[in-house]
Amino acid sequence: MSFGNLNIIDPLCRALAKEGYTAPTPIQTLAIPHLLKGKDLMGIAQTGTGKTAAFVLPILQRISEQRRTSAPGVPRALIIAPTRELAAQIDESFATYGQFLRFRHTAIFGGVRQGPQVKMLSRGVDILVATPGRLLDLMNQGYVKLMGVEFFVLDEIDRMLDMGFIKDMRRIVAALPQKHQSLFFSATVTRETGEFAEKLLTNPVHIEATPQASTLDCIKQCVFFVDQDDKQPLLKKLIRDEDMLRVLIFSRTKRRADQIAQKLRQSGINADSIHGNKSQSQRTKAMHDFKSGRLRVLVATDIAARGIDVDDISHVINYDLPSEPECYVHRIGRTGRAGAEGKAYSFCTADERNLLRRIERLTRKSVVVMDHQYHSEKAKMATGAAAEPAKSHRSRAATRGSGRDSYPKSAPRKSYPAKRR
Repeated sequence: MSFGNLNIIDPLCRALAKEGYTAPTPIQTLAIPHLLKGKDLMGIAQTGTGKTAAFVLPILQRISEQRRTSAPGVPRALIIAPTRELAAQIDESFATYGQFLRFRHTAIFGGVRQGPQVKMLSRGVDILVATPGRLLDLMNQGYVKLMGVEFFVLDEIDRMLDMGFIKDMRRIVAALPQKHQSLFFSATVTRETGEFAEKLLTNPVHIEATPQASTLDCIKQCVFFVDQDDKQPLLKKLIRDEDMLRVLIFSRTKRRADQIAQKLRQSGINADSIHGNKSQSQRTKAMHDFKSGRLRVLVATDIAARGIDVDDISHVINYDLPSEPECYVHRIGRTGRAGAEGKAYSFCTADERNLLRRIERLTRKSVVVMDHQYHSEKAKMATGAAAEPAKSHRSRAATRGSGRDSYPKSAPRKSYPAKRR
């Protein structure tokens, strides 16, 4: 199977070949034919399965086939993402796959001045990628109007609802024209996502690239039972002893993420942290250094890690197990991308034991138990209550801060202004 067999046009095929993509992934094979026919779609796909290209390619193709000039602030395609990192990543994908086409695109999100974004919109864009808060702000100010939207995409809808964006989503949907194509993508299906999609999609096609909540087979998953005080020495030993070329570590809180990175640096390991309290310049530098290889270890919170799409992450380490088992699937999916092998290590204390049980029930797999010098039999045999969920993970106020879009920041993509390519 090739992209040509899916009736993808030559300019897009050339861009894919240039980037080294020769064959479509399962989610692309399933989704693209339906999307080219204009059907609404609900797609279930985990991170790293190629779902972004599954909707980017059909949108680019259909826009190029019906070429017309977009009015200022009136996009033809609107893609909503839960975080700034993911919005920037999607915008980059449009630039990459559409490099041999002529179209305008930009991304808008909070954490940066709105002036440059308003200027981009005033020139007219075909494709707009946005986070909910900044989009609503600019809509209220009259800089964005949605009456021309033909293609509407909600990416990571499960995360969007989990972060408390349900009311924002309804306001955005209410501003869309009655006739448009809607595409929803999620890694998991819950009752809430199902009800939301049912109200907004018209005779949708349902596709699932992998069994819901199952983890990718190419990722080796291991658990280390350990006491809380031994997590840091265990982490240092693993990073020093194993072939960890590029490591993404997940912490439950922002404060702990900073502490982990600081202690690793004190041990001579190049590490930094990324979370919502970091300044714009700090976040940008950390991401750039991690992608370029100058930074070996990046420590992140769940929300800040959305949209981190970095090649060749050899290991994901759950320093703290997530309060929500679905987050585990998202976390470990940052390694083992595009069929590559990856490793996911989880540290589990006695009060996290129930969290591990919930993860194993969700994924229908038992995680391999590793023997090590800091092994805690107490943690292995614990039957007590799960750790208290981190309030910052579930609370909309904590996530979004004092103003709109005060969740994770990401630098504007200077290389991809809204210009004709």
